[in-house]
Amino acid sequence: MTTAAPSLFPVPEARAGTGRRTAVDRPRWELPSLAGLLIATAVLLLWDLGSSGYANSFYSAAVQAGSESWKAFFFGSSDAGNSITVDKPPASLWPMMLSVRLFGLGSWQILVPQALMGVATTGVLYAAVRRQFGPGAGLLSGAAFALTPVAALMFRFNNPDALLTLLLTVTVYCVLRALDGARTRWLVWAGVAVGFAFLTKTLQAFVILPPLALLYAVCAPVRLRKRLGQLLLAGLAMVVAGGWWVAVVELWPASSRPYIGGSQNNSFLELTLGYNGLGRINGNETGSVGGGGRGGAGGGGGGGWGETGIDRLFSGNIGGQIAWLLPAALVLLVAGLLITWRARRATDSLEGMARAAFLAWGGSMLITAVVFSYMQGIFHEYYTVALAPFVAALIGMGAAVLWEERGGKAAAITLSGTLALTAVWSFVLLGRATGYLPWLRWAVLVGGLLAAVALPFAARAGRRALQATAALGVAAALAGPFAYCLTTVSTAHTGSIVTAGPAVAGGRGGPGGMMGGPGGPGGTGGFGERPQDGQGRQGGMPNGGRQGGGQQGGMPPQGAMPQGAMPQGGTAPGGMPQGGMPQGQGGAGAGRGGERFGGGGQGGPGGLLNGARVSAEAEKALTTGADEYTWAAAAIGSQNAASYQLASGVPVMPIGGFNGSDPSPTLEQFQKYVRDGKIHWFIGQSTGAGGAEGGMPGGGGRGGPGGPGGGTSTEIETWIKANFKESTVGGATFYDLTAPTA
Repeated sequence: MTTAAPSLFPVPEARAGTGRRTAVDRPRWELPSLAGLLIATAVLLLWDLGSSGYANSFYSAAVQAGSESWKAFFFGSSDAGNSITVDKPPASLWPMMLSVRLFGLGSWQILVPQALMGVATTGVLYAAVRRQFGPGAGLLSGAAFALTPVAALMFRFNNPDALLTLLLTVTVYCVLRALDGARTRWLVWAGVAVGFAFLTKTLQAFVILPPLALLYAVCAPVRLRKRLGQLLLAGLAMVVAGGWWVAVVELWPASSRPYIGGSQNNSFLELTLGYNGLGRINGNETGSVGGGGRGGAGGGGGGGWGETGIDRLFSGNIGGQIAWLLPAALVLLVAGLLITWRARRATDSLEGMARAAFLAWGGSMLITAVVFSYMQGIFHEYYTVALAPFVAALIGMGAAVLWEERGGKAAAITLSGTLALTAVWSFVLLGRATGYLPWLRWAVLVGGLLAAVALPFAARAGRRALQATAALGVAAALAGPFAYCLTTVSTAHTGSIVTAGPAVAGGRGGPGGMMGGPGGPGGTGGFGERPQDGQGRQGGMPNGGRQGGGQQGGMPPQGAMPQGAMPQGGTAPGGMPQGGMPQGQGGAGAGRGGERFGGGGQGGPGGLLNGARVSAEAEKALTTGADEYTWAAAAIGSQNAASYQLASGVPVMPIGGFNGSDPSPTLEQFQKYVRDGKIHWFIGQSTGAGGAEGGMPGGGGRGGPGGPGGGTSTEIETWIKANFKESTVGGATFYDLTAPTA
C-alpha cells in the first residue's frame, strides 16, 4: 500500500521486519475524538433507557429470580423456586443479575449493563481497526457500528445478543493480535471468548470459527506444526471456558436442579443440538413456536419465518436493521483484498496484517450472512446485530485503504462508486417506511451523489475541499441509519420480538415489540423508586405495538403462525385470531410505540410472545401469604408467568416454559406440588374485557402441537378446572389450589 498526503487515516508505523506496531506519537485529535465517540455512544444507548420497562419480561423475570437465589443465578432459572430455566445458557443474565443484586430491581438496573456492553464493543472495534489502519479508520468503524439501527436496539434490550456481539468482536480482535507475531496467549484468549459466547447463545458462537481458524492455520508467521499446536490450545481453552457449566448441569442430579427450558428431555445437550442448534438451520425445532414443522406461511424454504435466499438480509424490514452499509462493506472487502493480495502469506508485514484483517472481518461477515440468509428455523430481525461489528470494521478498513490509494484511477473510481451505491441504497431503504422523513431521503441521495462525483476532483481544490467532500460523503452514508437510531431510542420496546426504526410496509414490526409487555419499575429515569400511577399502583409500560400496517411485531410474516404452531382453541399467541390479525387492524391506531398503557390498570394483553398487565388486586392476591409457598402461583407460558412475577416480586411457575410446550412439570409432579402446599394460585384465562386477556387458555399459551409439552400443560389445566373453583381477581381468572372443590 502507498500513503498519499494529506491523509485522514494516519497508520502506525511497523517495526522493521515484523507486522507489530511501534508506540508512535498519536495525533492530537485522536484521544479527544475517541472519547467523544464513546461518550456519544453511551448517550445514544442510555437515552430514556427506562422507557422500555422490563423490555423482554422473559429474561427480566430470570434476572429477578437470580438476584434472589444463587441457585437460580447459576442455572438461569425463570423463577426463584427453580422450576425451569430460560431456553438459553445463563451467561448473558449474569451481569444483569449482579446489577439487580447491587442496585435493586428496576428497568435501568437491568438494561444499563447491556448499554455498557455496546460502549465496550465500540471501543474494542476501534482498537482492532486502529491497530492496522490508524485512528481515523478506527473512529469511522466505531461510528458505523454505533449507528447501526439493530445495534442501537439490542444494546438497549435484555436479550442475549448484546453480550454475544461483544464477545464475537473480542474474538476477532484476539485472533488478529495472535496473528501479529504468532502469540499463543492471544489465541488462547480468543478461545476463552468463544467459550463464553457459547454460554451466551450456544452454537451461534461457533459460526465464525471456520474462517478464523483457517486464517490462523494458513497465515500465522510460524511453522505449521506450531500453528496447529496453538490452535489446539485455543480449542482446549474454548472447551474449558464453555464446557465447565455444561458439565456441572449434566452431572447435577436432575431431581434437584431446574428443568432445562426449551428441551424435551431435560437435557442441555439436547437443547444445544436441537431447538437452539441444528434446528435453527434445518427448521426441525421440536417444542418451538414453529412446532418442529417445516414450511408454512413464509414459503421460500424459511417455514413461517420468511423466505430464505441471498437477498434475505436486504429485503423487507430486515434491510433497515443491518443492511445500510452492507453493500459498501462487500465492495470494500473485495477492494481491500485486491490491494493487499500481493502481500506475503505470513502476517509478518504491514501488508500481510492488513490482508489478514480483511480476511478475518470479511470471513466472519460472509459466513454469518450466509447462515442468516438460508437458516430455515426461527429467525428474527434482531439476530442480525451479530453482523454489525463485521460490517463496521470493513467500512473503516476499506475506506482507509482506498483513501491511501486514491491517487490511482481504480481506487478513486471504487471509492466514488461505493459512496454513490450507499446513497442510492439509503434512498431505497428510507422509502420503505411510508411517510418517514421524505426530505432526508432526497438529502441523502443528493448529498451522497454530489460527494461521489466531486471526490476525484476535490484534491485539486486543496486540502479543505477534499476534507469537506469526504465529510459530506460520510454524513450522507450515515444519515439514514442515524435517523433510524434516533427513532429507535425514542421508542419503548417490549415483548419477545422487537425491531429498530419505523414500521416498514411488509415488515414484521415497527417501534416496540410483540404487543408490548408488562411494565417495569424505573421507567421514568435512573436508579430510583418504582413509578406509580395515580392510584398508587405500579405503572404500565409503553405498548410497543405497530406504528404502521403489516403483520404483528412478533408474528412470522404473511400474518400467520408457522405451520403446526397454532395452539388448540384456534387462537394465536396474544389472543390473535388464527391466521393473524384481522384485516384493517394493526395500523396506526393499533398501539403506537410511544403510547403508554394505563398505569396499573386491570389486566392487559398476555400471550406467548408478550406479557400481561397485572392489576393491583392480582398483585395483592399473589403477595398475601407468599412466604408460605415455594411458588405464589403458576401460569402457562413464561411471558405470562413473568408478568405476574415481576409485578409482585414473588416466584411464579411458568408451566411448559417459554412456549408452554416443555413437559415441565408433568401432571404427576404438579399434583404433588399442590398436595405438598407449594403452589397457592393457578392463573387462568381472562374473564373478558378489562381482564388479563391471556389470549390462549391459561393466559399465556397452552402448549399446542409444537411439542410433547403441549399435552402436559393442557392436562394440568384440565385437572385444575375439574378440581378447583375459579374466581375473578382484577379481571383475571384465578384458581385457589389450596381449596379443592371436593
